[in-house]
Amino acid sequence: MQRTKRKSDEVFRITGARMGLAEDVRGRQRRYVISMAIRTLSVIATVILWNVERHVAIVTLVAGALLPYVAVVIANAGRESTPSLPSHFVPAPVLPALEPGNLKKTSDQS
Repeated sequence: MQRTKRKSDEVFRITGARMGLAEDVRGRQRRYVISMAIRTLSVIATVILWNVERHVAIVTLVAGALLPYVAVVIANAGRESTPSLPSHFVPAPVLPALEPGNLKKTSDQS
């Protein structure tokens, strides 16, 4: 049995399709968890280093304070934009609306 292609069949390009919603959410959750793990490590380092190396402890404290904001901004960045694909439709040629013609002046036209 041979399959014939009907004229009503449409072919869709998926090369520019966005990633699935579940995959997108999973990726954003993964980035958030990694950022929060780094924050937790920096807060622990602050506690450990406070009496040993105060300057490093202050740097880790600042990093621990700023990472939640950065993590939330990265996690809520949203889905990526769909790349614009070239159109596969050929536009119809543009024809002038009116053909040039001769207008005779009448008494109504001035």
